[in-house]
Amino acid sequence: MSKIAVIGGGAAGMMAAIRALEKGHQVTLFEKNEKLGKKLYITGKGRCNVTNACEADVFFTHMNGNAKFLYSSFYAFDNQAVQDYIQKAGCPLKVERGNRVFPVSDHSSDVIKALRQRLEKLGCEILYKSEIKELLAEDMPCEADEFLSEDNSKDNGKYKKSKKKKGYEKFVTGVKTGDGKKHFFDSVIVATGGISYPVTGSTGDGYKFGRKLGLDIVEPVPSLVPFETKEIWAHSLQGLALKNVTATLFADGKKVFSQMGELLFTHFGISGPLILTASSELARKKAQDVKVILDLKPAIDAAQFDKRLIREFEENHKKQVKNIMPGIYPARLGEVILELAGIDGERPAYTVTKPERETLVRLTKELPLTITGTRGFDEAIITCGGIALKEVNPSTMECKTVKGLYFAGEVLDLDAHTGGYNLQIAWSTGYLAGDSV
Repeated sequence: MSKIAVIGGGAAGMMAAIRALEKGHQVTLFEKNEKLGKKLYITGKGRCNVTNACEADVFFTHMNGNAKFLYSSFYAFDNQAVQDYIQKAGCPLKVERGNRVFPVSDHSSDVIKALRQRLEKLGCEILYKSEIKELLAEDMPCEADEFLSEDNSKDNGKYKKSKKKKGYEKFVTGVKTGDGKKHFFDSVIVATGGISYPVTGSTGDGYKFGRKLGLDIVEPVPSLVPFETKEIWAHSLQGLALKNVTATLFADGKKVFSQMGELLFTHFGISGPLILTASSELARKKAQDVKVILDLKPAIDAAQFDKRLIREFEENHKKQVKNIMPGIYPARLGEVILELAGIDGERPAYTVTKPERETLVRLTKELPLTITGTRGFDEAIITCGGIALKEVNPSTMECKTVKGLYFAGEVLDLDAHTGGYNLQIAWSTGYLAGDSV
């Protein structure tokens, strides 16, 4: 039996602790908050989108790069295994639109409760309000592996091997808490999350630990985050939600994303599931010129929409144009489209010219928005960046340069689209770390 420390009581940390306990280890879970799963509690708008029930090959298409790194951990504990485990732990699940998995109760607290009870049943020592300030590590002597001599000289037809030479390797030995006390362990699993939603305790602690040990950190940036726009008209539509629109994202003139979904106008720009997913495609790109083109009527092409306008204007030829718009667009959006097209809404429909109608078609099928930036970490669902994957063995989640040190969850440079994929990353990497210690 080994003594294991797990830092962070979120999804990855709880799963890592559970698996290590199941393997027979003695586990202490350090949680800086007063309860476990504080960020998990607010995911999925408080409902907890546990995972996505899609096929494995589809799952990897929703990763924002680095998908191969996740192969070992995903297949060790895939999305079906996660569902089975949480249900057996006492929290029934359901699958909704887009294969998104939620607790039947629609309460995140039920997922957290099931995992907490599992931890307690297995005998985990959980230390609440216990912040880790530093990882303890030492250089310890070790024997280097045998290797072929450089001159490739032969002895009886075989390469000579050097004698084993003693060297030094860095080993993690424990942790130091905020009160200055040192706690010694055989292995440490870091599952501290990123720096998104810092009010939940995600304040980049894992990055500090990594830097102090000389590990490479990929610069963290907000992801799954709303866009800010230059256009004031978008701000004026605050609160308006559009379903089944297509957003195409261009970064420095190159199309990097196009998808249909739900969009929400805000006082600073645009948000909603569609935009959050688009932002994750942009997070790793240092683009200067970013635009989003909206297709407000993706179910029909430009010619078909033009025919509809002709029909609407002919059938209501004496009506003011502004009074026809609500039958075509949500009320406030129709007013904005007319303004952008330079058409006086007080005019009767029969006075609208063909060029003006073509402008309405273009604005409906290709409505441009200039993206000036994203919102910050306070509003980002996840963090893009973190502990560089080259520092970690994907088959075990152990650090390559510090023995006995493991990483799991959002602290790693792994992220995906919205829809349960990021929580699956946490479950899978946490499970593999706990299984490997």
